[in-house]
Amino acid sequence: MITIGSLFTVMITVILTIPYTSFMEWTLHRFIMHRPFKIRLPWRTYVFEYPFQAHAVTHHGIFQADKTYHLEKDEDKFTIPMAWWNGPVLTVIGTLPFMIASVVLGSWVICITAGCVIFAYYGTYEYIHWCMHLPRERNIERTGVFFRLNGHHLLHHRYMNKNFNVVLPLTDWALGTLVRRSPVRFAQVTGPSVPNVQPID
Repeated sequence: MITIGSLFTVMITVILTIPYTSFMEWTLHRFIMHRPFKIRLPWRTYVFEYPFQAHAVTHHGIFQADKTYHLEKDEDKFTIPMAWWNGPVLTVIGTLPFMIASVVLGSWVICITAGCVIFAYYGTYEYIHWCMHLPRERNIERTGVFFRLNGHHLLHHRYMNKNFNVVLPLTDWALGTLVRRSPVRFAQVTGPSVPNVQPID
């Protein structure tokens, strides 16, 4: 049975989960996808390079900020999204703190709501990232939000240590990795859904 209390719990959980997921996206993108991840134990160091190789080396090697920002070779389209299993794995990992909160507070509404928000955020990431690199004049590509996010992501492909968020640049803004325009001119991709990110003269 749905109660006022459970609706309030859902609302609060959604409000808390959205910025949390922006931070999670930023952290994974910066520290896992842009450098080999090392776990140092007293007896051995484990290096997890798969996300770094797939994203920073392969994806960024193919898609840059010039005309190659948009797909040029059909066989490269499979390097745009993450592997299919990333969504469920990242959702479970991201939901762990909310699972603990659910156990402590005795309400599984928290865990279920957070899991749904995290999975929806991940799906949004994959869809808009796909549209950014493989434009087809879809309805979403005509929106102002997509236009701004596309410029934000384009600058990430120009400056890999900036603009780590794709969906919600809240953490880029909060942690100082946000860049709105390029400080120098470069050969930028153009298109109807791509803003001009060149310096203002």
